[in-house]
Amino acid sequence: MAITRSQLVKELEPGLNALFGLEYKRYVNEHEEIFSIETSDRAFEEEVMLTGFGTAPVKTEGAGVQYDMAQESFTARYTHETIAMAFALTEEAVEDNLYDRLSGRYTKALARSMSNTKQVKGASVLNNAFTAGNYAGGDGVALCSTAHPTAMGPNFANTPAVPADLNETSLEQAIIDIAAFTDERGLKVALTGRKMIVPKELQFTAERLMKSTLRTSTADNDINAVKSMGLIPEGFAVNHYLTDINAWFIITDAPNGLKMFERSPIKTAFEGDFDTGNVRYKARERYSFGWSDPRGIYGSPGA
Repeated sequence: MAITRSQLVKELEPGLNALFGLEYKRYVNEHEEIFSIETSDRAFEEEVMLTGFGTAPVKTEGAGVQYDMAQESFTARYTHETIAMAFALTEEAVEDNLYDRLSGRYTKALARSMSNTKQVKGASVLNNAFTAGNYAGGDGVALCSTAHPTAMGPNFANTPAVPADLNETSLEQAIIDIAAFTDERGLKVALTGRKMIVPKELQFTAERLMKSTLRTSTADNDINAVKSMGLIPEGFAVNHYLTDINAWFIITDAPNGLKMFERSPIKTAFEGDFDTGNVRYKARERYSFGWSDPRGIYGSPGA
């Protein structure tokens, strides 16, 4: 259905001082703080976790060397979605507009809608990080779980056993837990926290925890160990699309953690219809959000 003059009555009248409602600033590209971005040239992408080998055993004198087996563990699949929106203007609405180009104004609104969808879909990975079922990853459990299965090693957790609010104690324990991550064969992996992601409600807590020279919420004249040791080197980022006001996350330096695959970048197009004279405008892009290695993140839903 096209936008007609009856929907733009005031825009067609002399004496109108201002048009407003489409000029708001917006939060853009917050997903780039969370996901590494790669391109794709197919309908979906798959990434396979490999197990590697276990701890090398002692070989006794004269005995044969022991052989170990390596195998595939699980597969993470990214299925791209097509996001698209369009609008149309009647020929008369375009002709009779007295102020500025309707198409230019509503094309900006279209871009804002497309951007909002991308931010919501990116944030949904974290908003459902503690939910299994339809939101399970390649290993069959939620993104942040106390029981991530491994091929031949013990389970590992990337969330605290007892959910905790963001404070000095929980942050330090998260850093300790990340340093204890193991691979699919139970070997320790040297991962560290890289960046904290928080909702807008926790930005002030994060600022104090990350930047205070001394410890917060204590009268002791102790240093802030997280800051002085250079832990979480990229600081924190606020994601305004997180829905849980208590949940917080730490992105680690795992090489294949949370990813966004861009199948087709955003494209815009317009065309006129010969019969009606209406002008149609469309925006379209394809992408997917997800994760391969859950060691790429540590999260707590809050107490």
